[in-house]
Amino acid sequence: MAVSSTSGTSGTSGTSTSTVTGSTNGIANNFDQFLLLLTTQLKNQSPLDPLDTNQFTQQLVQFAGVEQQLKTNETLGSLLSLSAAGTATNAVGFIGATVTADGTATRLIDGKADWKVNMPSTGTATITIKDSNGSVVQTLTKTLAAGDQTFTWDGSTSLGTKAPDGEYSITIDAKNVAGESITAKTQISGVVDGVDFTSSIPMLKIGSISIPIDKVKSVVRGD
Repeated sequence: MAVSSTSGTSGTSGTSTSTVTGSTNGIANNFDQFLLLLTTQLKNQSPLDPLDTNQFTQQLVQFAGVEQQLKTNETLGSLLSLSAAGTATNAVGFIGATVTADGTATRLIDGKADWKVNMPSTGTATITIKDSNGSVVQTLTKTLAAGDQTFTWDGSTSLGTKAPDGEYSITIDAKNVAGESITAKTQISGVVDGVDFTSSIPMLKIGSISIPIDKVKSVVRGD
C-alpha cells in the first residue's frame, strides 16, 4: 500500500494557495507604500494650504478598503489550505475500498478482466482489447443489450494464446439495429491500494492504473 507525495496537497490546491499568498504580498507592499505616502503628505503639508478634509477622508476610506482586502485574502488562503488538507485526507480514506469509476483500463488477474458496459440501445459491438503498450491483443464482435451489463474477458488473444496478467484497455465501437453508431460507456472496478497527489487532483491507484478521484461513481468497503 503506497501513498505518493503525501506532503502537500494536490497541484491545483498548491497553486491556488501560492497565488493567493503572492497576491497578498503584492497588496501588502502597495499598502505599506500607500501608508508611507499618506504619512509623508501629512508631514509636509503647508500650514497655509492644509490637506483638504474631503480628500483626506477619501484616502482614509481607500486605506480601510486595502486593509480589508488584505484580511479577506488571508482568510481565503487559510480556507484553501484547509480545503486541500481535507481533500487529501478524504482521498487516503479510499485505500482498501472497492471503487467503481468511469474508465477503459483495468487489470487481468488470474485470467479474468471485467468491464461494466452501458448501452443506450441494443446493438452490435466490436470490442477491441489492447495491452499497456497499446498493442491490440483481441478483437471480438458481440451483441449487447440495452442498459447495464458486465463484459468479461478470459485473457484469450486473437492468436489463440493466453495474455499475461496485467493492465488492459477496452474500446467499443457499437451500432444499433439500424446500423447507426451509438456510444457505449464503460466503467471499471478494483480495490484502491494507493493515492498519488502529484497530479492536479488526487489519483486513486489500483495497481498500475490511476483513477481521477472525480471519476469515482461508487465505493464499497468490505467488513
